[in-house]
Amino acid sequence: MTTSPEPTQLSATLAPNYTIPIVLIAIAIPLAAIQIWVGAIVGIFGIFLAIQTAIIKLEFTPTTLNVYRGSKVIRTFPYSEWSNWEIFWQPVPILFYFKEVNSIHFLPIIFDAQMLRTCLESHCPDRHQS
Repeated sequence: MTTSPEPTQLSATLAPNYTIPIVLIAIAIPLAAIQIWVGAIVGIFGIFLAIQTAIIKLEFTPTTLNVYRGSKVIRTFPYSEWSNWEIFWQPVPILFYFKEVNSIHFLPIIFDAQMLRTCLESHCPDRHQS
């Protein structure tokens, strides 16, 4: 009889989530009516995040978090080097933070937030910051 592998033995690639870029672009329109430069900056940032959402992918493997630009791996983060992680602002998750031994990383939530949490809890549950 064979058993199915543990969740930590599977790889998962997170689906993109365009909520933050769309909200920023939507906020930029009335801001531009009030203050053109503020609206332009917020709108440009929203467009930048929309482009990043389309091209950046996160893949959770059994031992690492891989960051892809298109089909090319641009960074690899071994879980063994993580100190802790947190997803900020639970009503509407907007920021993912994780700390490695020698560096800190912040990423906007441009991925499926629920799947991100599920993968984090599966791959490094003992490193969740309370």
